[in-house]
Amino acid sequence: MATAPVRTSGGAADKRPAALLLLATLAAVLWANGIWASAPAAASYGNFWDTTVQVRAGGTGLELTLRELVNDALMAVFFFVVGLEVRREFALGELTNRSRAVVPVVAAAAGLAVPAVIFLAFTAGTENAGAWGVVISTDTAFLLGALAIVGPKVPGRLRIFLLTLAVVDDVAALSVIAVVYTDHLEPAALVLAFAGLAAVFCTRYLPRGRGPVYAVLAVLTWLAFYASGVHPTLAGVGIALLVPVFAPSRHQVEHALDLARIFRQSPNSGYARAAASSLRESISINERLHSAYTPYVDYLILPLFALANAGVRLDGATLDRAARSPLAWGIVGGLVLGKFLGIFGASAVLKRLRIGEFGPGLTLGRIAGGAALSGIGFTIALFIIGLAIEDPVLQNEARVAVLAASVLAFAAGTVVFRVEERRRPAVPPGQILARPVDPGRDHVVGPPDAPLTLVEYGDYECPFCSKATGTIMEVREHFGPELRYVWRHFPLSRVHPNAVAAAEAAEAAARQGQFLPYSAHLFEHQDDLLPEDLLRAAEEMGLDMERFEADQRSAEVSNRVLDDALDAESMDLHGTPTFFIGTRRHHGPYDAATLIAALEASRLSGPGTRRP
Repeated sequence: MATAPVRTSGGAADKRPAALLLLATLAAVLWANGIWASAPAAASYGNFWDTTVQVRAGGTGLELTLRELVNDALMAVFFFVVGLEVRREFALGELTNRSRAVVPVVAAAAGLAVPAVIFLAFTAGTENAGAWGVVISTDTAFLLGALAIVGPKVPGRLRIFLLTLAVVDDVAALSVIAVVYTDHLEPAALVLAFAGLAAVFCTRYLPRGRGPVYAVLAVLTWLAFYASGVHPTLAGVGIALLVPVFAPSRHQVEHALDLARIFRQSPNSGYARAAASSLRESISINERLHSAYTPYVDYLILPLFALANAGVRLDGATLDRAARSPLAWGIVGGLVLGKFLGIFGASAVLKRLRIGEFGPGLTLGRIAGGAALSGIGFTIALFIIGLAIEDPVLQNEARVAVLAASVLAFAAGTVVFRVEERRRPAVPPGQILARPVDPGRDHVVGPPDAPLTLVEYGDYECPFCSKATGTIMEVREHFGPELRYVWRHFPLSRVHPNAVAAAEAAEAAARQGQFLPYSAHLFEHQDDLLPEDLLRAAEEMGLDMERFEADQRSAEVSNRVLDDALDAESMDLHGTPTFFIGTRRHHGPYDAATLIAALEASRLSGPGTRRP
C-alpha cells in the first residue's frame, strides 16, 4: 500500500498570519493604554501615528500622516492581493461552477444584508446610521486562523466554502467603499485614474519588461485615485482585476520543458535565462504576483494596519460610553448575530430547497460554526470606521465594539463546533464511507442498483493500485450483476508527483465517455505520466484533443478530483488502495478471495453495509 499524507487544508499556514495580526492588535491596545510603560506612552501612540510624512517633487508634493500612509498607501497593496484573488476565483476557481458557487454566493449576500439591517435597527435616526458598512465584511486572515484553531481537524470543503464566501464578501465591501464612502470627486483626476487603468490593461501586450511598467503605472494610478476623491486603495483593486489570469497551456508547458532539457544538456547562462523566463511565463501574472505579495501583506502590511488602527483607549469612560452606545451595539449585533443568521440561515434554506451543491463534508453543522466565526470583522471593519465616522470619540466606541464582536464571534464559533462534535455519532475516523455513492456523479462499473458495492480510493501512480486492477476484475466476474464497483481519486501527490495530473486527465477522458479505457492505459503505463504522455494517450484513443485539453485545465475537473481527495482526508485515509465494502472500510489483504469473502459476509450484515 502506498502511503502519504494529503493536505488540502491550511493548517499552520493559516494560524501564523492570524497570530501575528492578533499580537499586533494586542500591542496597539497596550501601547494606546500605556499599560507597558507609563501615561505618556499612551499619548505617544496617537502622536506617533499622527506624525506627518512629506514627499515633494518640484512645486508639488504629498503630505500624509503615518496612519494615512498605512491606511491609504500600504493597504492598497492589501486590496491589490484581494483583487487578484477575486479575479482568479471568477476565472478559474469556485465561482466558475454555478451549482457550487450559488451556495457561498447566496450565503455571502445574506451575510451582508442581515448584519446591515440589524445595525440599522440599532442606529436608525442617529448620525451613525451611515456607518452600516462597518458590519458587512469578514476578516479572512482571522477567520482562517480561527478555523485552524477551533474548527474541525480536517475542515476540507468548509475551508473552501468560507474562502469563496470571503471573496464575495470582499467584492461587496470594496463596492461599498467606492460608492458609499466617496464624498467628492475631481473629474480630471478621475479621468487620469481610468487612463492609468487602461494603460495597465495594455501592458499585458508588451513582449518583455512588464514588471517595471506595472510598478510605475501602479504608483501613477494610485496618485490619480488619491487626487480624484475616490479612496486610493481602490486603485489596487482596479489594477488587480486587469491583471491576466489563465491556466497553464500545453504549448507553454512543453516549451518550458524543452528549454529545461536543453539547459540540462548544455548548461550556460543563456539557456538558464531562457528556461527560467519560459517557466515564469507559463504561469499567469496573477498567480505570480499573488505569490510574491501575499507574504508581505500577511506578515507586514496587515500587522502594521492593526498596530496603527486598533489602539483604542479602554478606560472607564470609553467602555461606559460603548456599553450605552447604539453604534457599538449595532456593530456587535450586526457582526455576531447578523453574520451567523445571514450565512447559516441562507445555507439552511438552500439545503432545504435542494438548490446548489454543498460538496463532501459540508454539513449545516459545520457551516454554522463557520458562520459564527465570520463575525470576526476586524480589518475592513476598522478600515471603514475611519471612512464612515469622523468623531474620534465615536470612532473609539466603534473600535471597542469591533474588538468585542471579534472575541464574541470566536467564542461562539468555538461553542458551535464543540456542540457539532458531540452531536455527531462517535464513529472512529475512516471506518464509514464519508459520502454515499451517487451513480450520477461517481464512476460506477456494474448495475447502479446492484445489491453489493465495492468502493476503491486509488492513485494512478500507485503500483499497488495497478496490481489491484486484476483483483477487481476477478471480483467483478465472480459477482456479475450483483456488484457495482466504484472508483474514487486519492492522489498521493507528495510521493507521486504525477498523480493529480493523471486523475485530472482521466476525468477529462470521462467527459468523452472513455474513463475506463483511459484509466486502464494509465495503470499499464505508470512510468509514463508526464503531461506529454497524458496527451499522447488521449490522442491515440481518438479523443477530441481541443476539448480534452480544455477539460483537463477546467475548474470543474480540478474540483472533481479535489472532492474525492477531501473525502479521503475527512476519513483520515493514509494510503492506496483503500477499499470500502458497502459503507464500511475493509481492513487487511485485498486479494480477490479476501474481497469476495468480505462482500459475501456483507450480505448478512444489514443493508447499511451493502449499499451506501
